[in-house]
Amino acid sequence: MSYIARKRLSMGLVAGILMLSAGGFAPVSAQEIPNDFSAILRQKLPAVVAITTRQIIQDQTMLDDFLNPFDSRGPAQPQVREALGSGFVVSPEGYIVTNNHVVADSTEIHVVFSDKETSRARLVGRDPATDIAVLKVDPRPNMTTTAWGDSDAMQPGAWTIAIGSPFGLGGTVTVGVLSARSRDIQAGPYDDFLQTDASINRGNSGGPLFNARGEVIGVNTAIVSPSGGSIGIGFAVPSRTARSVADQLIRTGRIDRGFIGVRLQEVTPSLAQALGISSTKGALVASVEPGSPAEKAGLQSGDVITRFSGKDIQGVHDLTLAAANEKPGSKATLTRNRGGSQQEVELTVGQRKDEEVQTGAVPSPEAADQRLGLSLSTIPDEARQQLGLQPGTTGVFIQEVAPNSPAAENGLRPGDVIVSANNRDVAQPSDIQEEWARSRQQHKPILLRINRQGQSLFIALAAS
Repeated sequence: MSYIARKRLSMGLVAGILMLSAGGFAPVSAQEIPNDFSAILRQKLPAVVAITTRQIIQDQTMLDDFLNPFDSRGPAQPQVREALGSGFVVSPEGYIVTNNHVVADSTEIHVVFSDKETSRARLVGRDPATDIAVLKVDPRPNMTTTAWGDSDAMQPGAWTIAIGSPFGLGGTVTVGVLSARSRDIQAGPYDDFLQTDASINRGNSGGPLFNARGEVIGVNTAIVSPSGGSIGIGFAVPSRTARSVADQLIRTGRIDRGFIGVRLQEVTPSLAQALGISSTKGALVASVEPGSPAEKAGLQSGDVITRFSGKDIQGVHDLTLAAANEKPGSKATLTRNRGGSQQEVELTVGQRKDEEVQTGAVPSPEAADQRLGLSLSTIPDEARQQLGLQPGTTGVFIQEVAPNSPAAENGLRPGDVIVSANNRDVAQPSDIQEEWARSRQQHKPILLRINRQGQSLFIALAAS
């Protein structure tokens, strides 16, 4: 297996796995299978888009220029990288689902419809953990949309249809079958991919995988390939996951995941024997976080969780997915095996607050009248010298700038330090939020003083 290359499928920066840049439905009967798929293509092609992005790369040469300002070679220029992927329209309001890796870190995003019309897109939110992102374009007249299908109803051998823009060839359709379900390809903590042999390649990233009814049952995301091209092993985020994530991003711009507060490991035969249990099924609690829902419910190190919210737990991956899919604040019942004795335990699911959740959704530029489009933090101590800050300088560090937001349009950059807002010294992100709210109430721009690599400048931002 070491020979097999896993690669991202968006046509741009390539690293790691080549990741391609609800309700009850009955299985499709034999009578419903078409002689060909031309009708589905005619109906759904207008809802599938090609996505082009631009990204500014601050390379090592620029860092050298910063550290050696008197280098005779002169200042280096930022590099512009372009990438290509696919997406599909999910609502007449102009919301488009794609992969996170297609649009992450982009400074410009455009979508190209099947009639060749191009529209600028805004990033609503993204979730790196599942590689799903949502874009927004201005609605078009009679905009064609897709409908979600039920990925859980799909069985291996069922027809699958992929439409996307591989290698920039927009409107490409390929057909295959569902090869397997619930694949864990080690791409992230919540892997639960559909596997298909429909041909998908670079540029198919974020495109839809349809069933024989023309319903979206997956988002094409990754392939296994020794060469970078399709060998008939492709993976799609199931609609069960993609739909839930997209709906949350559209509503709030962020993802809420359940949290119970345990560290887990697999149950090996020797561990099962030592623990006094008869099976290796389940997830072994290695430790319990203090103050977590698990601790409050009485879980202990050495417990083996075999069921969670009515689902059998075969191993760690099953429990990770089950807990994450629970709504924070909801009640969940689990079955634990302690020393060979089974017991049901009820707990209240908490809110996961790890880095993925905090940074997964870029502040929504769609809500530009309320948000600057900035992800802010206190100044990292280890970065002060590199940022050119004098000892004792206070301020707020800009981690991310949402594309097409007021902040991006006025030239703010990741790495800038906001020293003051409306002539008030600031030290916490909440200081910026307070001044931004005050400026909106007074219907005037917010005045920011920025420290950019030791140089000061003023920037005025107004809601667009």
